Amino acid sequence: MYRPSSRFFQLDHLRQLRGAEQVAAVCYRVRKSGIEFLLVQTRSGRWIFPKGSAEAGLTHAQAAALEAFEEAGVHGRMEEASFARYVRRKRSSVPAVETVVNAHLCEVLWLDPPQETGRNPTWFSVERAKRRLLEGRKADFGSELIRVLEQAVSRIQRLSRTTVRG
Repeated sequence: MYRPSSRFFQLDHLRQLRGAEQVAAVCYRVRKSGIEFLLVQTRSGRWIFPKGSAEAGLTHAQAAALEAFEEAGVHGRMEEASFARYVRRKRSSVPAVETVVNAHLCEVLWLDPPQETGRNPTWFSVERAKRRLLEGRKADFGSELIRVLEQAVSRIQRLSRTTVRG
């Protein structure tokens, strides 16, 4: 016999679940002094990679490129394949929502003014980017962002060696 579930979901929660997959653009450039990462500020002032919802009709890489352009004014080369994933937990909603973020590496070729205001795109060395990503966050989420940054550094170094030899 069929028994309907006694658990109901609020409409707001279902709307949040719909956007439960996001993309991030881990934007970088290589200088004589080393690798630098471009971070943007959230509305609450924390530093983060440009990111947003995966868009219908776009690949994840295309959606990440769009976010980088809108939030930071980035024009660059986006890798099609995601090099890392991390989970963003939004505990402020009940029940808590976990969002998977697929991170794509983007070599920045040039910048235009961003379309979104208040994002303040800024270049940081690897060590300063790590400090900025930890500021104002719970340790577990900050550690996930540092892991992504370290994976990006490894990938960029491998790409640089391949380009030099190739």
